[in-house]
Amino acid sequence: MIPNAGRGRAVLEVGPGTGAVTRHITGSLGRLDTLDLIEANPRFAALLQDTYADDPRLRIHTGLIQEHELASYDTIVCGLPFANFDADTTEEIFDRLLGSLRPGGTLSFFGYVGGETIRRTLADAVDRERTLAGLGVLRRILRRHTFRTETVLGNLPPARVHHLAPVSPPADSEWAPTCDCRKTSP
Repeated sequence: MIPNAGRGRAVLEVGPGTGAVTRHITGSLGRLDTLDLIEANPRFAALLQDTYADDPRLRIHTGLIQEHELASYDTIVCGLPFANFDADTTEEIFDRLLGSLRPGGTLSFFGYVGGETIRRTLADAVDRERTLAGLGVLRRILRRHTFRTETVLGNLPPARVHHLAPVSPPADSEWAPTCDCRKTSP
């Protein structure tokens, strides 16, 4: 999941929840690596803080990703439910994440197989329209940046994991990152 570059690596996990994926990430970290966690739910963030209080490689931040200055990262793992977001939120989050990757870095995120269909089916007309617009933005981002997709059938429900890399778009492209998400502090 996290390439070994022979140096300290910077990893970001967005939306770690209770830490199911975090456990796998921490197991692959070296002693010089760092892992930033950004979790919106204060109870989940407190649980993560209790679990990893003795690990100096981890920093846990509470709040939305849009509320935090991002450093630059070798690897970003994202567990946010993009099927629930509107188009502007989806685009803003991906601009920030892709803009925070170091050269050669990877952004990986997952969604549940069938999740989009269920969301569209159960939503009222207004929510369905908002969801479809957000999914349209997500599909365009996937077409532009995806280099590998895997389906994890052993997960319940099955998950689809997308691995993305930044593309250097032309300056006038609508897909050029709109934020300056570079490291501002250690």
